[in-house]
Amino acid sequence: MMKFAPVALAAALALAGCAQAQRPAASTPTAVSAPAAAVEAPATAGVAADDNLNAVAWSQRASEHDFIYVQTFRNAQEKILKAKQDPNWDALPRDDRAVHPSLKGLKPAVILDIDETVLDNSPYQARLIRSGGEFNEAAWADWCREAAARALPGAVEFTRFAADHGVAVFYVSNRAKDLDEATLANLRSAGFPVAGKASFLGLGTFVEGCEQAGSEKSCRRQLVAKNYRVLMQFGDQIGDFTSIPGNNDEGRTRAMAPYTAWIGERWFVLPNPTYGSWEPALFDNDYDLPRAERRQKKIEALRIK
Repeated sequence: MMKFAPVALAAALALAGCAQAQRPAASTPTAVSAPAAAVEAPATAGVAADDNLNAVAWSQRASEHDFIYVQTFRNAQEKILKAKQDPNWDALPRDDRAVHPSLKGLKPAVILDIDETVLDNSPYQARLIRSGGEFNEAAWADWCREAAARALPGAVEFTRFAADHGVAVFYVSNRAKDLDEATLANLRSAGFPVAGKASFLGLGTFVEGCEQAGSEKSCRRQLVAKNYRVLMQFGDQIGDFTSIPGNNDEGRTRAMAPYTAWIGERWFVLPNPTYGSWEPALFDNDYDLPRAERRQKKIEALRIK
């Protein structure tokens, strides 16, 4: 969650109920993939106070970043066939599976977020740094329509391995539904297996009998669950995996507590220091605050002991 395309404050609150989004809609709570880090007037001579520079530079230039992705997808590939053979193996959170509880006869699938999970949108973040701007839906949509995002290391190899072994690949993203053609084109050009339009479940996907809260992905996970046993989920936001009762420290911890044993087995979490629901959780999900006030609240949230 980019993952972003959040739906700003609404998404943040829903989140608070990954997302999703570079401030593209990240998954819900991820989904709150809210706007990219703010850039303010220099705090000291010639130095931007809060421009996301180190986070984006690390994402683009650090070998360690790429190795984490390779490591994650390689680990998943080593385990997926065993998961496929176990008829009781399922990676959906309890609430999502409860809607379609029987696993009998279901085909195997994996669910992956798109932004900062399989596609690298750091060039969009770099543009924000150079311009001094913040995330906005129009510029984000323009970037998505360029269909120029590169595949993240290891992602193509894993998804192709899954597809070659009879595992359906779903991309559940908080990119707006009107970006589906551009997104599918980008995925295909980057080498990802795409079975058809139904492979992409963007923000706004209609799921009969399920009311989506903000940008959370629960309804779309339930849609996949109707016909598939989900072997694994991948994302860079908590909302890519499960719903968050409240986008604060307590709510985020509570959301993940029942599933910590699944990390690295059924749920595979990728790093995203540039945006996500973790950021607005530091300033009460209030994007109406001036940038300087949001930054100050983030500073106050830092641990010094």
